[in-house]
Amino acid sequence: MNLSFFDQFSSPSLLGIPLILVAMLLPALLLPSPNNRWITGRLSALQLWLINLITKQLMIPLDKKGHKWALILTSLMLFLLLTNLLGLLPYTFTPTTQLSMNLALAFPLWLATLLIGLRNQPSVSLGHLLPEGTPTPLIPALILIETTSLLIRPLALGVRLTANLTAGHLLIQLISTATTVLFSTMPAISFLTLIILFLLTILEVAVAMIQAYVFVLLLSLYLQENI
Repeated sequence: MNLSFFDQFSSPSLLGIPLILVAMLLPALLLPSPNNRWITGRLSALQLWLINLITKQLMIPLDKKGHKWALILTSLMLFLLLTNLLGLLPYTFTPTTQLSMNLALAFPLWLATLLIGLRNQPSVSLGHLLPEGTPTPLIPALILIETTSLLIRPLALGVRLTANLTAGHLLIQLISTATTVLFSTMPAISFLTLIILFLLTILEVAVAMIQAYVFVLLLSLYLQENI
């Protein structure tokens, strides 16, 4: 029974073919298809308003040089947002609970920001490894610590997103299992756990939205340090 709780995090397959690619492409199919008109209805207006709001929030920490990243950061934000929210529906799979996928998103983008900093301002980028005024005996240790902190950033991005979504899904499954088991023996306790499950689901929706925003916001902050 305990092992079955983690079955939801394994990629589903059909006829031996993994369906993770379908789960990743499904959010894009839910967006309204483009048309010759700018706004074709209320759904398109809501979509444009949401994209404008997300882009504005992500571009606040960046100067004009970083605005070139608006398209890729906004697209990544929408992808993570839709994927996280769709994973809360019954009989669905959440690709962002896989650490390998989150690292595949975090590492190339983090590396791109680092290479941009080394190309445009190498002295400033390397200067972050050794703050001004550091005592001479502490220089080797501090450089090692700052280098480790720099290299661990993509791992922290991937683990943060994976851990938060995995913990939320496990709590929802545990409480839903308790609600089902207690329904026949203790209906009052089962109703109480049902209320807790409803509140936890609302919290998990908020967590799914916040974690997508935090993931992309940290990438924009890393970009701002290197431009």
